Amino acid sequence: MIARLLAGAALAALTIGVASTGPALAQQGKLSGDMVKIGVLNDRSGLYADLGGEGSVIAARMAAEEFGNKILGKPIEIISADHQNKPDIGANLARQWIDQDGVDVIVDVPNSGVALAVQEVTKEKKKIFLMEGPATSRLTGDACSPTGFHWPYDTHALAVGTGQAMVKEGGDSWFFITADYAFGHQLEADTSVEVKKAGGKVVGSVKAPLNSADFSSFLLQAQASGAKIVGLANAGGDTITSIKQASEFGLTQGGQQKLAGLLIFLSDVHALGLQVAQDLVLTTGFYWDRDDESRAWSKKFFDRYGKMPTMVQAGSYSAVRHYLKAIEAAGTDDGPAVAAKMKEMPVNDMFAKNGTILPNGRMVHDMYLARVKKPSESKGAWDYYQILRTIPGKEAFASLEESGCKLPK
Repeated sequence: MIARLLAGAALAALTIGVASTGPALAQQGKLSGDMVKIGVLNDRSGLYADLGGEGSVIAARMAAEEFGNKILGKPIEIISADHQNKPDIGANLARQWIDQDGVDVIVDVPNSGVALAVQEVTKEKKKIFLMEGPATSRLTGDACSPTGFHWPYDTHALAVGTGQAMVKEGGDSWFFITADYAFGHQLEADTSVEVKKAGGKVVGSVKAPLNSADFSSFLLQAQASGAKIVGLANAGGDTITSIKQASEFGLTQGGQQKLAGLLIFLSDVHALGLQVAQDLVLTTGFYWDRDDESRAWSKKFFDRYGKMPTMVQAGSYSAVRHYLKAIEAAGTDDGPAVAAKMKEMPVNDMFAKNGTILPNGRMVHDMYLARVKKPSESKGAWDYYQILRTIPGKEAFASLEESGCKLPK
């Protein structure tokens, strides 16, 4: 059964040649095999491929290269596969990787439904799960795991950033167009809470199937609602399609309604172009042009990938780097031991400064409220965001007590 799924998944279990290019940074330690094997599991061909995809593999490889592609005297190997946005395929791949292929850590996994399924496998197997692509706050809430780590963002942080900002600007009535699966449902729920907290109201919502080609009926319902804000609780290709079609419909003409892209990636803005995307307000965990360190790393990434990194791709580098540092510090790749060490150590790199990891695996760091520039404001390619506000991590993310996570003692 698993073999059939792997074939049907167009599974390029792409083994990335990770030859030794430098000395080991630590003495020999205790490893479960002859290498540390990292599996990047994501959407490599569908609506989320641009925000993660091969870019997340490249980012993970860049982290491994900082260690000379060796840890505790053993080589680091990176493989990848396409989960096709299907939870059963994702879970079966995760199980095969761990049981048969010796994978030590699974990385990325956009699509919250797939991530929730993979989290159950890694929890059972006591393996590390580094989540950069999925959004649902349930991953560090009721579905938390002792060995699961959620990195760049989640639905709670997106709701705090974009939801509150739009209400404060006068957008006090909302209608949601929501991706009809775990991620969209949670993003709508979390944003609704923040909208109401800020004094706004929700007048309605409609659920749209994943990877929809036609949003016309959903946009007409949003238009008919009279809501000041149309909240797009979707991502990737669905966000691009819904924004393009909203522009074609003239949804925001006359200023009666505004779009709130609740999860927008740099790759989405690049695909849309500034003429269509201008003035969208969004919340992000990373922007390549934030400071000298982020610019330097992003240039290296661009030289290899031909695109500036999304927060998922930058987060994949950061999380893998932190994981490898924890193996080095723990002297082992044992999942629970590495998880404990990861939670002890601060995160300091081009992604986060003094990031901390809660017991539920939520990495707490600053988020950024941004506005997409007008074409006349942009100084060149990829100069897309104006940072409006830094949102402190403790404000952006739920506390352990608020999360609802019940970890075994």
